[in-house]
Amino acid sequence: MMTDTELCSDTQLVNRCLVGDRDAFGRIVERYQGLICALAYNACGDIGRSEDLAQETFLAAWRNLNSLKDRDRVKQWLCGIARHLIQESYRRATRDPMAASAPLEEAAVDGRKSLQPSEQMISKEERAILWRVLEGLPATYREPLILFYRQNQSVAEVAEALELSDDAVKQRLSRGRAILSERTAKFVETALRSSGPGKAFTLGVLAALPLMTTSAKAATAGAAAAKGTSAVKSGFLGACLAPFIGIIGGMTASWLSIRLAPTERERRVKRLSWIALWVFALGWCFIAQPTVKALGKYYQWSDRTLVGTLAGFWWFYAAMAALGIVVAFRRILAIRQQFEAAGGIPQVHAMPLTGRNRLALAASIHLGCFSWLIYLAWHAGDRVWAGIIAVTMILLGAWYLYRLRGKNGTAAWRALGAHSAVVWGVILLVLNLRLDVWLAARREVSLSEFHQLLPMWVIPSLTLTLLIWIGLLLAVTQPKRRL
Repeated sequence: MMTDTELCSDTQLVNRCLVGDRDAFGRIVERYQGLICALAYNACGDIGRSEDLAQETFLAAWRNLNSLKDRDRVKQWLCGIARHLIQESYRRATRDPMAASAPLEEAAVDGRKSLQPSEQMISKEERAILWRVLEGLPATYREPLILFYRQNQSVAEVAEALELSDDAVKQRLSRGRAILSERTAKFVETALRSSGPGKAFTLGVLAALPLMTTSAKAATAGAAAAKGTSAVKSGFLGACLAPFIGIIGGMTASWLSIRLAPTERERRVKRLSWIALWVFALGWCFIAQPTVKALGKYYQWSDRTLVGTLAGFWWFYAAMAALGIVVAFRRILAIRQQFEAAGGIPQVHAMPLTGRNRLALAASIHLGCFSWLIYLAWHAGDRVWAGIIAVTMILLGAWYLYRLRGKNGTAAWRALGAHSAVVWGVILLVLNLRLDVWLAARREVSLSEFHQLLPMWVIPSLTLTLLIWIGLLLAVTQPKRRL
């Protein structure tokens, strides 16, 4: 028969804890000790140390209960504190190497022996071998595997803890088991089941609890612990600086293009066109994309549905951007032709197309086009292709300077249009060759697993459709020739 405390929700337990009910906090510890110990073990590779970190987590939670605003999210709050303490532990000292252990064959045989219910801890040698086996797994597969056997072998509980879909957890578990040999996998499963924390852990936490504190300092510390995880996890500077180089380059190219216009009419058209394109591009990247991901999370889309939706999302972005660019190019070209037909007398003070200005224009255009592509390759760990793209960018920039030499007016604008077509052709080629590899690396899955989410034919098909769309735009916007 379950007690009233065992039947309470997390919110009810927290409310009891806030008035000093230690039994209620003991129930919270019992509920989540397996999860917190598993997270710590995945990080440090030592069962004893993982339980120390888990105990520190629960003690910090007890001291800072007043900082928990959303009381039905106790699990997420505890995970945040645990990850923060793990990061702090890493800063203080690096993990000690594992001590020498018995041969794997011996341990595997020992692992087959059934353990008595009272044996909550495995031997030192088995611990060493267990971590050596698990350490060889990529973290993407190791963490779900550890949580699975520590969380009652429940895919749903692992998915909730890692904020993944059930399908993603199943795929990672399958891949993790495949990497392990059959003999090693059996040993690991047995050892993980037998090493989970029990009643003694709960009693140890309760025995170490200090009196309830409500100081402002304690509340601040709890909030910092919860926020620490997201700060470490996001890697804000590394994730945002590189794309902003492209944004700055593109905006600089837009500004130079406006300043080089010889007539007020051309300046007005360029100003309106570039502002509209930049509002669309930035809104699509920083508002629309997070909205789509939030919808996917809210409606619990499968990984395949989310990846397919994002593929269509970015194709539509490219199609609309192409529409805006083609229409703007045709309009500006027509204005240039009319200007030259009228004698080519400038109406406003235009920036001269000097060698320095040509160089600035070429650099800003090519940074705007290629920096995000270099970032994708570098962030995915594809250093070779990042270098290839960087060299290609420099060579194309030099070629553009050569083509632009001695050209002005309509000739310079046509040269820019033709060169832009080459640049985007190169970008589409690179994306077809490497995009699936980069996305697989970003999701930390194998290429074959990623192709289960987004089949190989999707990217080439979207590229072909985009090229047909651009061809139709060029045909429709082609000015009619006068007879």
